[in-house]
Amino acid sequence: MLKRVLVIEDDLLNRMMLCAVLREGGYQVEEVVDERLTLKEVEEFGPDLIVLDIHLPHISGIDIIKLLKSNVRLRDIPVLAVTGFVGRGAEFKVRSAGASGYLAKPVSMKPFLETVGGLIAA
Repeated sequence: MLKRVLVIEDDLLNRMMLCAVLREGGYQVEEVVDERLTLKEVEEFGPDLIVLDIHLPHISGIDIIKLLKSNVRLRDIPVLAVTGFVGRGAEFKVRSAGASGYLAKPVSMKPFLETVGGLIAA
């Protein structure tokens, strides 16, 4: 059975690219366009990993991570932040919220797939 990855990314081109790379890598992928539907999508899809942008229009990715980690049923799902949120302390802030991994955009595909595989296997 294919491992499931939920991608939460508001930028269409970034979302399409991430999803295409994941599908080519052999993953079953579900896209979330509106981050306000994250909990519903996570519960319905049952992902093995969540790939999440931090800068989203309605809810901060950091707040989404905290929300997921506060839910007993969802807290063990690893979250990979793939984001343009960079700078002093950015990675620390994202990981402190509960993210299992952090990649700064623009993302190279090989390291992205290696990170995804490592987080799912962990």
